[in-house]
Amino acid sequence: MISTIVKSFLVCFAFIATPSSANSIAAFNDSIASSETFRNRKLTLGIGSGVVYLGAIITLDQLWYADYDRSSFHFFNDNSQWLQMDKVGHSVTAYQFAQNANNACLWAGYSDKQSRNIAAGYGLLFQSTIELLDGFSSEWGASTGDVYANMIGIGSFWIQDRVWNEQRIQLKYSHMKSPYADLRPNTFGGNFNERLLKDYNGQTYWLSGNIHSFTNGKNKIPKWLNIAAGYGIDGVTGGEYNVANLPFFNRRRQYYLGLDMDLTKIKTKSKVMKIIFNTFSFIKFPSPALEMTKDGSKFHWLYF
Repeated sequence: MISTIVKSFLVCFAFIATPSSANSIAAFNDSIASSETFRNRKLTLGIGSGVVYLGAIITLDQLWYADYDRSSFHFFNDNSQWLQMDKVGHSVTAYQFAQNANNACLWAGYSDKQSRNIAAGYGLLFQSTIELLDGFSSEWGASTGDVYANMIGIGSFWIQDRVWNEQRIQLKYSHMKSPYADLRPNTFGGNFNERLLKDYNGQTYWLSGNIHSFTNGKNKIPKWLNIAAGYGIDGVTGGEYNVANLPFFNRRRQYYLGLDMDLTKIKTKSKVMKIIFNTFSFIKFPSPALEMTKDGSKFHWLYF
């Protein structure tokens, strides 16, 4: 369901935006900080996370649920809708949430093991709360597909951190306005900010693998260079079926292969640039890409 993933996005980036948890703050981590400093950071993180959690849930409850009747807890099977684009979005959002929560925990002075476990717990708590609220709303319903997708995203972060102590394969996001957004502005968004979250046809989700990390540095390939595989959809104006009163569009899946940049691996002495690189590292960098669909393939000199 579009509404569910929008809620997940908002909760995720509300957490990322808090001063104690942003990637940019982790970039300022002082390796010789005193134990008192770390105690204060842990306290700040705990209070800040709690405030954001309660604030996000209260806000979501008022924005999405207040105008609809409550119901007994129930599930809704939406696994066949939107060519599973919403499920991929859930995984990417959950992954980014866990990754940023981990950075916040490291900043606060937790060990690697503690940080990844706490981050995974944070992710499950936030995402599961949204499903719980959906389950008690007559308009929506909890989705087992969403739950599994969230677990895949969080698991992708946790396993990589456990095995490699780094994220060699990042889950990323990119967006270009689709021609279908204007046909259903209430569904796909009536302005730029709404379309970033709602316009499935304009979104692409990526698996971005760092080449240097997989070769143990035994080549001259730049440390920031990635190979990315993407997934998107086109011609989809309705969940399971297209809307009848609109022109006919060919529903299809899109697969991409292209290049990307890991901004966090670009060397810079500028703290400002570190903030910028870490903050926007979840966005796939525009680059040449090959698009493949059931109708054939085509090359984009620049795809975002």
